[in-house]
Amino acid sequence: MPVLSMFYGIIIRMQSERGGKHHIPHIHVICGEDECVFSLDGEQIEGSISSNKKKLVEAWIEIHKDELKANWRLLEEGEQFFRIEPLK
Repeated sequence: MPVLSMFYGIIIRMQSERGGKHHIPHIHVICGEDECVFSLDGEQIEGSISSNKKKLVEAWIEIHKDELKANWRLLEEGEQFFRIEPLK
């Protein structure tokens, strides 16, 4: 699963899941032992993450929403994804 970005101990990944279990464009967030899934609109779909890390992820999604959607389209078409700037 491609790594799109990493910041403050958070790893953001995305993969195309045609017919997958979530049925909407989304990212996977890994932070230590925690893993969760967020829609590209910032809604937490599954899993758990600390509230302070969740706020960071939500802010990052809001800032990079267009880039996330572009990456989702690329992966759906079998194309190469591009990395997205981390929070600084």
